[in-house]
Amino acid sequence: MNKLKQTREAAGITQAELAKLTGISVRVIQNYEQGARPLNGARAITVKHIADALGCRMEDLIEE
Repeated sequence: MNKLKQTREAAGITQAELAKLTGISVRVIQNYEQGARPLNGARAITVKHIADALGCRMEDLIEE
């Protein structure tokens, strides 16, 4: 399980809720969680919106 999915589930937020909070489509969030689209390659503002919605730091979402 990647860090985004783990953090989202720990926050008790569904993919649909995260999409609504961030303005990012559910499909893109699914791609990030499945690794089809690496979050590490996303624009910083995208990662910031996700981190803010999940109440964490951007660094908490980046895979090593």
